[in-house]
Amino acid sequence: MSPNEIISIVIFLLVMVAIVSEKVHRAAASLAGAVILLVTHVLTVDSAIEHVDVNTIGVLVGMMLFVAVVKNSGLFEYIAIKSAKLTHGKPWAIMAVFAIITAALSAFLDNVTTVLLVGPMTLAITSILKVNPVPFLLTQILASNMGGTATLIGDPPNIMIGSEAGLGFADFILNTAPVIVIIMAASLLCFYLMFGRKLKVSNDAMQAVMELDENRAIKDKSLLIKSVVMIGLVVIGFMFHSSLGMESCTIALLAAVIMMIVGKQDVEDVIMGVEWSTILFFIGLFVVVGGMEENGVIDQLATLLIGMTGGNMVLTMLIILWVSAIVSSFLDNIPFVATLIPMILAIQAESGMDVTPLWWALSLGACLGGNGTLIGASANVVLSGISNKNGYPITFMSYLKVGFPMMILSVAISMVYLLLRFA
Repeated sequence: MSPNEIISIVIFLLVMVAIVSEKVHRAAASLAGAVILLVTHVLTVDSAIEHVDVNTIGVLVGMMLFVAVVKNSGLFEYIAIKSAKLTHGKPWAIMAVFAIITAALSAFLDNVTTVLLVGPMTLAITSILKVNPVPFLLTQILASNMGGTATLIGDPPNIMIGSEAGLGFADFILNTAPVIVIIMAASLLCFYLMFGRKLKVSNDAMQAVMELDENRAIKDKSLLIKSVVMIGLVVIGFMFHSSLGMESCTIALLAAVIMMIVGKQDVEDVIMGVEWSTILFFIGLFVVVGGMEENGVIDQLATLLIGMTGGNMVLTMLIILWVSAIVSSFLDNIPFVATLIPMILAIQAESGMDVTPLWWALSLGACLGGNGTLIGASANVVLSGISNKNGYPITFMSYLKVGFPMMILSVAISMVYLLLRFA
Protein backbone atom coordinates (compact mmCIF):
# COMPACT_ATOMS: atom_id res chain seq x y z
CA MET A 1 0.00 0.00 0.00
CA SER A 2 1.19 3.52 -0.77
CA PRO A 3 1.76 6.05 2.04
CA ASN A 4 -1.26 8.07 0.87
CA GLU A 5 -3.52 5.01 1.06
CA ILE A 6 -2.34 4.27 4.60
CA ILE A 7 -2.79 7.89 5.71
CA SER A 8 -6.31 8.09 4.23
CA ILE A 9 -7.38 4.84 5.96
CA VAL A 10 -5.84 5.83 9.31
CA ILE A 11 -7.50 9.28 9.24
CA PHE A 12 -10.87 7.74 8.32
CA LEU A 13 -10.65 5.25 11.21
CA LEU A 14 -9.55 7.93 13.69
CA VAL A 15 -12.47 10.15 12.65
CA MET A 16 -14.89 7.21 13.10
CA VAL A 17 -13.48 6.45 16.57
CA ALA A 18 -13.80 10.11 17.56
CA ILE A 19 -17.43 10.21 16.36
CA VAL A 20 -18.41 6.97 18.12
CA SER A 21 -16.67 7.90 21.39
CA GLU A 22 -18.48 11.28 21.39
CA LYS A 23 -15.45 12.75 23.19
CA VAL A 24 -14.97 15.07 20.22
CA HIS A 25 -17.90 16.77 18.49
CA ARG A 26 -18.57 14.99 15.20
CA ALA A 27 -18.23 18.23 13.20
CA ALA A 28 -14.85 18.94 14.77
CA ALA A 29 -13.75 15.33 14.16
CA SER A 30 -14.68 15.29 10.46
CA LEU A 31 -13.20 18.76 9.79
CA ALA A 32 -9.99 17.79 11.60
CA GLY A 33 -9.71 14.70 9.38
CA ALA A 34 -10.28 16.81 6.26
CA VAL A 35 -7.63 19.36 7.28
CA ILE A 36 -5.06 16.63 8.05
CA LEU A 37 -5.60 15.20 4.54
CA LEU A 38 -4.77 18.65 3.16
CA VAL A 39 -1.74 19.16 5.45
CA THR A 40 -0.30 15.73 4.51
CA HIS A 41 -0.90 16.43 0.79
CA VAL A 42 -3.11 13.35 0.41
CA LEU A 43 -5.61 15.76 -1.15
CA THR A 44 -5.23 19.21 -2.65
CA VAL A 45 -7.79 21.91 -1.87
CA ASP A 46 -9.26 21.56 -5.38
CA SER A 47 -9.59 17.76 -5.19
CA ALA A 48 -11.06 18.01 -1.68
CA ILE A 49 -13.75 20.41 -2.90
CA GLU A 50 -14.57 18.03 -5.79
CA HIS A 51 -15.49 15.32 -3.26
CA VAL A 52 -18.00 17.54 -1.42
CA ASP A 53 -21.52 16.67 -2.62
CA VAL A 54 -22.91 20.17 -3.15
CA ASN A 55 -26.38 18.81 -3.97
CA THR A 56 -26.68 17.10 -0.57
CA ILE A 57 -25.41 20.20 1.25
CA GLY A 58 -27.84 22.39 -0.73
CA VAL A 59 -30.87 20.22 0.09
CA LEU A 60 -29.99 20.18 3.80
CA VAL A 61 -29.41 23.94 4.03
CA GLY A 62 -32.48 24.74 1.94
CA MET A 63 -34.86 22.52 3.93
CA MET A 64 -33.46 23.71 7.28
CA LEU A 65 -34.00 27.36 6.29
CA PHE A 66 -37.49 26.52 4.96
CA VAL A 67 -38.55 24.78 8.20
CA ALA A 68 -37.03 27.57 10.33
CA VAL A 69 -39.54 29.97 8.71
CA VAL A 70 -42.55 27.63 8.56
CA LYS A 71 -42.41 26.57 12.22
CA ASN A 72 -42.98 30.20 13.30
CA SER A 73 -46.52 29.97 11.89
CA GLY A 74 -47.73 27.47 14.52
CA LEU A 75 -48.70 24.99 11.78
CA PHE A 76 -47.20 21.95 13.51
CA GLU A 77 -48.78 22.70 16.92
CA TYR A 78 -52.13 23.18 15.15
CA ILE A 79 -51.81 19.74 13.48
CA ALA A 80 -50.93 18.07 16.81
CA ILE A 81 -53.86 19.54 18.77
CA LYS A 82 -56.34 19.01 15.92
CA SER A 83 -55.26 15.36 15.61
CA ALA A 84 -55.60 14.74 19.35
CA LYS A 85 -59.13 16.15 19.27
CA LEU A 86 -60.08 14.02 16.26
CA THR A 87 -59.32 10.92 18.38
CA HIS A 88 -61.75 12.19 21.07
CA GLY A 89 -58.89 12.07 23.59
CA LYS A 90 -58.50 8.26 23.47
CA PRO A 91 -54.86 7.52 24.45
CA TRP A 92 -54.19 4.61 22.08
CA ALA A 93 -55.71 6.52 19.16
CA ILE A 94 -53.56 9.56 20.05
CA MET A 95 -50.45 7.35 20.16
CA ALA A 96 -51.23 5.85 16.75
CA VAL A 97 -52.13 9.18 15.12
CA PHE A 98 -49.05 10.94 16.54
CA ALA A 99 -46.84 8.10 15.26
CA ILE A 100 -48.38 8.45 11.78
CA ILE A 101 -48.00 12.26 11.89
CA THR A 102 -44.35 11.88 12.96
CA ALA A 103 -43.69 9.46 10.10
CA ALA A 104 -45.47 11.72 7.58
CA LEU A 105 -43.61 14.87 8.72
CA SER A 106 -40.30 12.99 8.77
CA ALA A 107 -40.82 12.04 5.13
CA PHE A 108 -40.56 15.72 4.20
CA LEU A 109 -38.68 17.36 7.09
CA ASP A 110 -35.46 16.57 8.88
CA ASN A 111 -36.13 13.89 11.55
CA VAL A 112 -34.64 16.00 14.33
CA THR A 113 -36.83 18.96 13.38
CA THR A 114 -39.90 16.68 13.39
CA VAL A 115 -39.31 15.27 16.87
CA LEU A 116 -38.49 18.73 18.21
CA LEU A 117 -41.92 19.84 16.99
CA VAL A 118 -43.97 16.78 17.98
CA GLY A 119 -42.20 15.85 21.25
CA PRO A 120 -43.20 18.88 23.38
CA MET A 121 -46.81 18.64 22.18
CA THR A 122 -46.85 14.95 23.14
CA LEU A 123 -45.64 15.82 26.65
CA ALA A 124 -48.33 18.48 26.97
CA ILE A 125 -51.16 16.16 25.89
CA THR A 126 -49.98 13.15 27.94
CA SER A 127 -49.75 15.48 30.94
CA ILE A 128 -53.44 16.38 30.48
CA LEU A 129 -54.29 12.67 30.08
CA LYS A 130 -52.14 11.84 33.17
CA VAL A 131 -50.32 8.99 31.40
CA ASN A 132 -46.62 8.13 31.07
CA PRO A 133 -45.33 9.81 27.88
CA VAL A 134 -42.42 7.37 27.38
CA PRO A 135 -44.38 4.82 25.25
CA PHE A 136 -45.67 7.69 23.09
CA LEU A 137 -42.16 9.09 22.63
CA LEU A 138 -40.70 5.64 21.86
CA THR A 139 -43.22 5.10 19.07
CA GLN A 140 -42.41 8.55 17.68
CA ILE A 141 -38.65 7.84 17.62
CA LEU A 142 -39.29 4.65 15.65
CA ALA A 143 -41.84 6.34 13.36
CA SER A 144 -39.50 9.26 12.59
CA ASN A 145 -36.79 6.96 11.25
CA MET A 146 -39.35 4.89 9.31
CA GLY A 147 -40.95 7.95 7.73
CA GLY A 148 -37.57 9.43 6.87
CA THR A 149 -36.77 6.32 4.83
CA ALA A 150 -39.75 6.84 2.52
CA THR A 151 -38.58 9.84 0.50
CA LEU A 152 -35.52 11.46 -1.07
CA ILE A 153 -35.48 14.31 1.46
CA GLY A 154 -36.61 12.41 4.57
CA ASP A 155 -33.20 11.31 5.83
CA PRO A 156 -29.67 12.53 4.97
CA PRO A 157 -28.54 9.08 3.70
CA ASN A 158 -31.32 9.18 1.12
CA ILE A 159 -30.29 12.68 -0.02
CA MET A 160 -26.73 11.38 -0.43
CA ILE A 161 -27.83 8.22 -2.28
CA GLY A 162 -30.19 10.13 -4.54
CA SER A 163 -27.53 12.68 -5.41
CA GLU A 164 -24.80 10.16 -6.27
CA ALA A 165 -27.02 7.51 -7.90
CA GLY A 166 -29.09 9.99 -9.92
CA LEU A 167 -32.32 8.90 -8.20
CA GLY A 168 -35.16 11.43 -7.93
CA PHE A 169 -37.99 12.05 -5.48
CA ALA A 170 -40.39 9.89 -7.51
CA ASP A 171 -37.90 6.98 -7.48
CA PHE A 172 -37.96 6.88 -3.68
CA ILE A 173 -41.76 7.20 -3.59
CA LEU A 174 -42.04 4.20 -5.92
CA ASN A 175 -39.33 2.04 -4.32
CA THR A 176 -39.00 2.76 -0.58
CA ALA A 177 -42.35 4.34 0.32
CA PRO A 178 -44.46 1.19 -0.39
CA VAL A 179 -42.48 -1.01 2.00
CA ILE A 180 -42.45 1.76 4.63
CA VAL A 181 -46.27 1.80 4.55
CA ILE A 182 -46.23 -1.97 5.24
CA ILE A 183 -43.62 -1.57 7.99
CA MET A 184 -45.64 1.24 9.63
CA ALA A 185 -48.79 -0.91 9.59
CA ALA A 186 -46.92 -3.82 11.20
CA SER A 187 -45.33 -1.45 13.72
CA LEU A 188 -48.68 0.06 14.74
CA LEU A 189 -49.93 -3.48 15.48
CA CYS A 190 -46.82 -4.08 17.61
CA PHE A 191 -47.29 -0.73 19.38
CA TYR A 192 -50.85 -1.73 20.27
CA LEU A 193 -49.75 -5.09 21.65
CA MET A 194 -46.86 -3.53 23.61
CA PHE A 195 -48.50 -0.32 24.85
CA GLY A 196 -51.99 0.34 23.52
CA ARG A 197 -53.88 -2.29 25.52
CA LYS A 198 -52.50 -0.92 28.80
CA LEU A 199 -53.45 2.72 28.19
CA LYS A 200 -56.44 3.75 30.27
CA VAL A 201 -57.47 7.29 31.26
CA SER A 202 -60.44 8.95 32.92
CA ASN A 203 -63.31 10.52 30.98
CA ASP A 204 -62.43 13.88 32.57
CA ALA A 205 -58.90 13.69 31.16
CA MET A 206 -60.21 12.89 27.67
CA GLN A 207 -62.66 15.79 27.95
CA ALA A 208 -59.79 18.12 28.90
CA VAL A 209 -58.06 17.23 25.60
CA MET A 210 -61.27 17.97 23.70
CA GLU A 211 -61.35 21.45 25.25
CA LEU A 212 -57.96 22.43 23.77
CA ASP A 213 -58.22 25.18 21.16
CA GLU A 214 -56.07 24.43 18.12
CA ASN A 215 -56.69 27.92 16.73
CA ARG A 216 -54.75 29.45 19.61
CA ALA A 217 -51.67 27.54 18.43
CA ILE A 218 -51.60 29.61 15.23
CA LYS A 219 -49.06 32.39 15.78
CA ASP A 220 -49.25 33.98 12.33
CA LYS A 221 -52.25 33.20 10.09
CA SER A 222 -50.76 34.88 7.02
CA LEU A 223 -47.54 32.89 7.41
CA LEU A 224 -49.57 29.72 7.96
CA ILE A 225 -51.37 30.11 4.62
CA LYS A 226 -48.10 30.87 2.81
CA SER A 227 -46.47 27.84 4.49
CA VAL A 228 -49.20 25.42 3.44
CA VAL A 229 -49.08 26.67 -0.16
CA MET A 230 -45.28 26.49 -0.28
CA ILE A 231 -45.15 22.99 1.25
CA GLY A 232 -47.45 21.80 -1.54
CA LEU A 233 -45.30 23.49 -4.18
CA VAL A 234 -42.09 22.06 -2.67
CA VAL A 235 -43.46 18.51 -2.80
CA ILE A 236 -44.52 19.02 -6.44
CA GLY A 237 -41.10 20.56 -7.18
CA PHE A 238 -39.25 17.57 -5.73
CA MET A 239 -41.47 15.11 -7.60
CA PHE A 240 -40.84 16.77 -10.96
CA HIS A 241 -37.37 18.28 -10.47
CA SER A 242 -35.90 16.06 -13.21
CA SER A 243 -38.57 17.16 -15.72
CA LEU A 244 -37.94 20.77 -14.71
CA GLY A 245 -34.23 20.32 -15.36
CA MET A 246 -33.36 21.27 -11.77
CA GLU A 247 -31.30 19.54 -9.09
CA SER A 248 -33.15 18.75 -5.85
CA CYS A 249 -30.94 21.27 -4.03
CA THR A 250 -32.20 24.01 -6.40
CA ILE A 251 -35.80 23.24 -5.38
CA ALA A 252 -34.90 23.29 -1.66
CA LEU A 253 -32.91 26.52 -1.87
CA LEU A 254 -35.55 28.21 -4.05
CA ALA A 255 -38.26 27.30 -1.51
CA ALA A 256 -36.07 28.61 1.34
CA VAL A 257 -35.38 31.93 -0.42
CA ILE A 258 -39.07 32.47 -1.25
CA MET A 259 -40.14 31.74 2.35
CA MET A 260 -37.43 34.00 3.76
CA ILE A 261 -38.76 36.86 1.59
CA VAL A 262 -42.55 36.34 1.77
CA GLY A 263 -42.53 34.99 5.35
CA LYS A 264 -41.35 38.35 6.71
CA GLN A 265 -39.52 36.73 9.63
CA ASP A 266 -36.27 37.85 11.23
CA VAL A 267 -33.75 36.53 8.67
CA GLU A 268 -30.95 36.43 11.27
CA ASP A 269 -33.08 34.10 13.45
CA VAL A 270 -33.97 31.97 10.44
CA ILE A 271 -30.31 31.57 9.47
CA MET A 272 -29.46 30.65 13.07
CA GLY A 273 -32.12 27.93 12.80
CA VAL A 274 -29.87 25.99 10.43
CA GLU A 275 -27.85 23.24 12.13
CA TRP A 276 -24.53 24.55 10.86
CA SER A 277 -22.60 21.97 12.88
CA THR A 278 -24.37 19.26 10.86
CA ILE A 279 -23.54 21.00 7.57
CA LEU A 280 -19.85 21.31 8.52
CA PHE A 281 -19.85 17.66 9.64
CA PHE A 282 -21.07 16.63 6.17
CA ILE A 283 -18.48 18.75 4.38
CA GLY A 284 -15.62 17.32 6.45
CA LEU A 285 -16.93 13.78 6.07
CA PHE A 286 -17.19 14.03 2.28
CA VAL A 287 -13.54 15.09 2.18
CA VAL A 288 -12.40 12.29 4.56
CA VAL A 289 -14.16 9.62 2.47
CA GLY A 290 -12.88 11.35 -0.66
CA GLY A 291 -9.33 10.78 0.59
CA MET A 292 -9.87 7.01 0.44
CA GLU A 293 -11.70 7.26 -2.89
CA GLU A 294 -8.94 9.36 -4.45
CA ASN A 295 -6.28 6.82 -3.48
CA GLY A 296 -8.08 3.67 -4.64
CA VAL A 297 -9.02 2.29 -1.21
CA ILE A 298 -12.75 2.29 -2.04
CA ASP A 299 -12.10 0.41 -5.30
CA GLN A 300 -10.16 -2.24 -3.38
CA LEU A 301 -13.02 -2.68 -0.90
CA ALA A 302 -15.48 -3.02 -3.81
CA THR A 303 -13.28 -5.68 -5.42
CA LEU A 304 -13.16 -7.54 -2.09
CA LEU A 305 -16.97 -7.48 -1.78
CA ILE A 306 -17.39 -8.71 -5.38
CA GLY A 307 -14.94 -11.54 -4.60
CA MET A 308 -16.89 -12.53 -1.47
CA THR A 309 -20.26 -12.64 -3.25
CA GLY A 310 -19.02 -13.89 -6.60
CA GLY A 311 -20.74 -10.93 -8.22
CA ASN A 312 -24.14 -12.32 -7.20
CA MET A 313 -26.50 -9.33 -7.07
CA VAL A 314 -29.02 -10.87 -4.64
CA LEU A 315 -26.35 -11.94 -2.14
CA THR A 316 -24.62 -8.53 -2.39
CA MET A 317 -27.99 -6.81 -1.86
CA LEU A 318 -28.78 -8.83 1.29
CA ILE A 319 -25.29 -8.30 2.73
CA ILE A 320 -25.57 -4.53 2.20
CA LEU A 321 -29.10 -4.48 3.73
CA TRP A 322 -28.24 -6.34 6.94
CA VAL A 323 -24.72 -4.96 7.44
CA SER A 324 -26.08 -1.42 6.93
CA ALA A 325 -28.85 -2.04 9.46
CA ILE A 326 -26.65 -3.55 12.18
CA VAL A 327 -23.82 -1.02 11.76
CA SER A 328 -26.27 1.90 11.65
CA SER A 329 -27.77 0.76 14.95
CA PHE A 330 -24.52 1.56 16.72
CA LEU A 331 -22.78 4.07 14.46
CA ASP A 332 -23.94 7.25 12.78
CA ASN A 333 -25.40 6.06 9.47
CA ILE A 334 -24.14 9.11 7.56
CA PRO A 335 -20.40 8.23 7.55
CA PHE A 336 -21.27 4.60 6.83
CA VAL A 337 -23.40 5.56 3.82
CA ALA A 338 -20.76 8.05 2.67
CA THR A 339 -18.30 5.12 2.59
CA LEU A 340 -20.60 2.65 0.81
CA ILE A 341 -21.82 5.01 -1.94
CA PRO A 342 -18.46 5.13 -3.78
CA MET A 343 -18.06 1.40 -3.13
CA ILE A 344 -21.36 0.63 -4.91
CA LEU A 345 -20.32 2.92 -7.78
CA ALA A 346 -17.02 1.01 -7.96
CA ILE A 347 -18.90 -2.33 -8.04
CA GLN A 348 -20.93 -1.01 -10.96
CA ALA A 349 -17.78 0.08 -12.80
CA GLU A 350 -15.85 -3.16 -12.18
CA SER A 351 -18.55 -5.81 -12.61
CA GLY A 352 -21.06 -4.10 -14.89
CA MET A 353 -23.74 -5.21 -12.44
CA ASP A 354 -27.09 -3.36 -12.31
CA VAL A 355 -26.63 -1.80 -8.86
CA THR A 356 -30.14 -0.30 -8.58
CA PRO A 357 -31.24 -2.92 -5.97
CA LEU A 358 -28.10 -2.13 -3.94
CA TRP A 359 -29.13 1.53 -3.59
CA TRP A 360 -32.51 0.53 -2.13
CA ALA A 361 -30.87 -2.04 0.17
CA LEU A 362 -28.48 0.64 1.44
CA SER A 363 -31.28 3.16 1.95
CA LEU A 364 -33.57 0.75 3.83
CA GLY A 365 -30.76 -0.78 5.89
CA ALA A 366 -29.05 2.46 6.90
CA CYS A 367 -32.22 4.45 7.67
CA LEU A 368 -34.19 1.70 9.44
CA GLY A 369 -31.05 0.52 11.26
CA GLY A 370 -31.09 3.82 13.15
CA ASN A 371 -33.99 2.44 15.20
CA GLY A 372 -31.85 -0.33 16.69
CA THR A 373 -30.36 1.58 19.63
CA LEU A 374 -30.70 4.90 21.39
CA ILE A 375 -27.56 6.21 19.64
CA GLY A 376 -28.52 4.90 16.19
CA ALA A 377 -29.95 8.20 14.92
CA SER A 378 -29.94 11.85 15.96
CA ALA A 379 -33.73 11.89 16.44
CA ASN A 380 -33.40 9.12 19.05
CA VAL A 381 -30.90 11.12 21.09
CA VAL A 382 -32.85 14.39 20.80
CA LEU A 383 -36.27 13.00 21.77
CA SER A 384 -34.88 10.89 24.63
CA GLY A 385 -33.12 14.04 25.86
CA ILE A 386 -36.43 15.94 25.86
CA SER A 387 -38.03 13.08 27.80
CA ASN A 388 -35.19 12.93 30.33
CA LYS A 389 -35.33 16.70 30.95
CA ASN A 390 -39.02 16.40 31.76
CA GLY A 391 -38.50 13.67 34.35
CA TYR A 392 -39.25 10.62 32.20
CA PRO A 393 -35.91 8.85 31.61
CA ILE A 394 -35.39 6.72 28.51
CA THR A 395 -32.22 4.68 29.14
CA PHE A 396 -30.09 2.84 26.59
CA MET A 397 -31.33 -0.56 27.79
CA SER A 398 -35.00 0.40 28.12
CA TYR A 399 -34.92 1.66 24.54
CA LEU A 400 -32.95 -1.38 23.30
CA LYS A 401 -35.72 -3.76 24.48
CA VAL A 402 -38.19 -2.00 22.18
CA GLY A 403 -36.04 -0.53 19.41
CA PHE A 404 -33.83 -3.48 18.46
CA PRO A 405 -36.66 -6.04 17.93
CA MET A 406 -38.63 -3.43 15.97
CA MET A 407 -35.56 -2.72 13.83
CA ILE A 408 -35.07 -6.44 13.10
CA LEU A 409 -38.76 -6.75 12.16
CA SER A 410 -38.62 -3.75 9.80
CA VAL A 411 -35.42 -4.94 8.10
CA ALA A 412 -36.83 -8.47 7.75
CA ILE A 413 -39.92 -7.02 6.02
CA SER A 414 -37.57 -4.97 3.81
CA MET A 415 -35.60 -8.13 2.93
CA VAL A 416 -38.76 -9.94 1.79
CA TYR A 417 -39.79 -6.86 -0.19
CA LEU A 418 -36.40 -6.57 -1.92
CA LEU A 419 -36.34 -10.29 -2.76
CA LEU A 420 -39.83 -10.09 -4.27
CA ARG A 421 -38.87 -6.98 -6.27
CA PHE A 422 -35.40 -7.90 -7.48
CA ALA A 423 -34.50 -11.57 -6.89
